[in-house]
Amino acid sequence: MSDRSSADILDRRRFLRAAGLAGAGAAIAAAPAIAGEPAKPDPLITEVQDWSRYLGDGVDKRPYGSPSKFEKGVVRRDVSWLTASAESSVNFTPLHELDGIITPSGLCFERHHSGIAEINPANHRLMINGLVDKPLVFTMEDIKRMPRVNRIYFLECAANSGMEWRGAQLNGCQFTHGMIHNVMYTGVPLKVLLEEAGLKSNAEWLMLEGADAAGMNRSLPIEKALNDVMIAFAMNGEALRPEQGYPLRAVIPGWEGNLWVKWLRRIEVGDQPWQTREETSKYTDLLADGRSRKHTFIMDAKSVVTNPSPQAPLKQKGRNVLTGIAWSGRGMVKRVDVSMDGGRNWQTARIDGPVLDKSIVRFYVDFDWNGQELMIQSRAMDSTGYVQPSKEELRKVRGVNSIYHNNGIQTWLVHAGGETENVEIG
Repeated sequence: MSDRSSADILDRRRFLRAAGLAGAGAAIAAAPAIAGEPAKPDPLITEVQDWSRYLGDGVDKRPYGSPSKFEKGVVRRDVSWLTASAESSVNFTPLHELDGIITPSGLCFERHHSGIAEINPANHRLMINGLVDKPLVFTMEDIKRMPRVNRIYFLECAANSGMEWRGAQLNGCQFTHGMIHNVMYTGVPLKVLLEEAGLKSNAEWLMLEGADAAGMNRSLPIEKALNDVMIAFAMNGEALRPEQGYPLRAVIPGWEGNLWVKWLRRIEVGDQPWQTREETSKYTDLLADGRSRKHTFIMDAKSVVTNPSPQAPLKQKGRNVLTGIAWSGRGMVKRVDVSMDGGRNWQTARIDGPVLDKSIVRFYVDFDWNGQELMIQSRAMDSTGYVQPSKEELRKVRGVNSIYHNNGIQTWLVHAGGETENVEIG
């Protein structure tokens, strides 16, 4: 048999196999997707598409992976009028575009006080001084030779949902709740470093200081430092991103994000808090009577429905999936309830995936939608028995002067056409 005839036979076999598959595809396409609907052949199934005709890029073209070009809209976004400049500002995680519990590194929200510090790790140092037996300076290599741990925690800015204290303002869960992310951190327990330096008997507080141009610093109680605080150099399996504090940052599980000092360069041990700018003029909760709540470190239980939401409206009647996230700085989320009618009736959502201490959980409710108006809410309960309050309950206690620690129940109004907006129930 000649080479030519062999090739003809192979080509014929390929043609017959493709024809058989096309026939099968046509048969599948002709079947109704939902009982009672007429069969409509779909050319996206019955016809060969371009991506099946041509070779794609090889492994040499994308040495560091990136999302598909069809996901180019899944990005962090800012709100230009919230802050004075981009260098001292915030952008928001696109919660409505995500699923599961881990936030991709490139989508973790950013909050900066003087822009992103670009630091050569070979030149970075961490100093521990103050009320210690032996002041120490660590290089990055020193730190990476110490016992390390991996932990999944959420990080939430205390100002998350802060624009909602006086009423519904920002139309999208990316903007109302997007100052949060949940990743795996790799690093060294702070306790290990402090034990190397040796604490004086009167050591009560730490001052964490960053290497950015703002010299961002915060006071931290010694009890928390010796409990679960980490000094992290990696997140989601790779080095910290520059905007997340590369090469070294503090991880303060369950506590407000401003304490998680990035580009960490110094830890001073003292016997009282430092009363820094970020814990006096900022990051205190102003009450109606003019007093302020001090050292409100813990982020209380909170949740939000991410789909449907204003940036992710309902598009089809019939089968749908409601999903969202819940978290608590007090411990683990034990239950999430969801209401479709503005809080008159509640059902327990299904939590799926890992349930970890001070970490986000993912919840779901499968439902059928017939086009009726919905008033969607979610309510988280944690392992301490704490129940997420309504916004009205919060305001009765704290007033509306604060921009921090708003963990009130969020309401989305779904209109008959599926459009969804941020509302409040009086």
